[in-house]
Amino acid sequence: MSKVAIVTDSNSGITQKMAKELGVYVLPMSFLINGKVVREDIDITQAEFFKELEDPNVSVSTSQPAPAEVTDLWDRVLRENDEIVYIPLSSGLSNSYQTARLLAENYDGKVQVVNNQRISVTMRQSVEDAQTLRDAGWNAEQIREKLEEDKFNSSIYIMVDTLKYLKRGGRITAAAALIGSVLHIKPVLQIQGEKLDAYAKARGTKQAKKIMLDAVRKDMNGRFRDFVDKGEYTIRYSYSEGDDPEEVKEWVDEIKAAFPNDEIKGDPLSLVIGCHIGPGSLAITINHKITV
Repeated sequence: MSKVAIVTDSNSGITQKMAKELGVYVLPMSFLINGKVVREDIDITQAEFFKELEDPNVSVSTSQPAPAEVTDLWDRVLRENDEIVYIPLSSGLSNSYQTARLLAENYDGKVQVVNNQRISVTMRQSVEDAQTLRDAGWNAEQIREKLEEDKFNSSIYIMVDTLKYLKRGGRITAAAALIGSVLHIKPVLQIQGEKLDAYAKARGTKQAKKIMLDAVRKDMNGRFRDFVDKGEYTIRYSYSEGDDPEEVKEWVDEIKAAFPNDEIKGDPLSLVIGCHIGPGSLAITINHKITV
């Protein structure tokens, strides 16, 4: 039986330490900070990243790893494995998938690149699903096909604390950001597949949290109904690393109270999302959990 390795990137929210614990490999994403390239969780911690992001005198933008960084990791992994399932960031949010797919053409099918349409904790779920399939004896191509078949069976709902970073990234106008700040509007964004889209506008954090919890309930009773009936789903929370720990704890407690019969897991949001929405953001996700 072929020995299959699972490789992803740090957009999954999986740190290098977590990767070792999970038995997977993680390619660190790159950022430009005042023109200098830094790698997530290698050259800069998540806490340090948000400190730089909040400094108005510091320029922060996303960047892709060099192709050589991708292939160097693949080559290292293939020394001890026969095949790779590579799970990069959603093709709707980055060119990482397209680049990886072109690079994989030189590996004679040994690297299967998943067009996963996910990010952050939903992407982590895909990594765990890939491990489940691998451990059940599936080969890399079969795992890729199953993950792509299942890619839209997840939802992320994110409350943005401030519109400043969306304005900085050109996602909204300066006038809209100003009006939102004056009216204390907390946008709730969603990712259901390729794009980060607006979901609702809330007056304050309390209402934004209610909107997100209600959205997950709606998914559980609607598009996820079959999965819920079979117990094939997970609920995860997420947050920006720069958040107040007490606010995060309060959010987790509210999720547990809303879904008392479910196991609730969570991790910080990946820095690509954090770069666009800033600190103070809270999120909740529901995902199909693949079983064999």
